[in-house]
Amino acid sequence: MGLRNLPSKKWQVNQGWVLTANIGHDLNCWARLLALHDQDDLVRAEPGTMRYRIYHPPARLAHHVRRRWLRIERTWPWAHACTLAWQRLTDLPTAT
Repeated sequence: MGLRNLPSKKWQVNQGWVLTANIGHDLNCWARLLALHDQDDLVRAEPGTMRYRIYHPPARLAHHVRRRWLRIERTWPWAHACTLAWQRLTDLPTAT
C-alpha cells in the first residue's frame, strides 16, 4: 500500500505518506466489506487484485441528465462484480 519506499528524508512528509496509505487501506477494506461481501473471490482480495479487477476496469463514466452511468465492457470477466459494487456503493445513504 505504498509503505515500502518512503518518499522523503523529512519526517513530516513521510508522516503524511503513511497517513495517506492508511486511509487508502481503510477505503479498500470498507469497499470490500460494503460492496463485495458475497463475492467469494474478492472478499479477501489483495490491493493489487482489487486494483486490476474493480478499480481499473475497461469502462467509461458518462453523465446524462443529472445521472451518472457506468458503461463497462460486457466481455470483462469481472463485469458483474464491478457493476454490483458500483450499484451497492451508489445506493448507500449520504452522510449527513
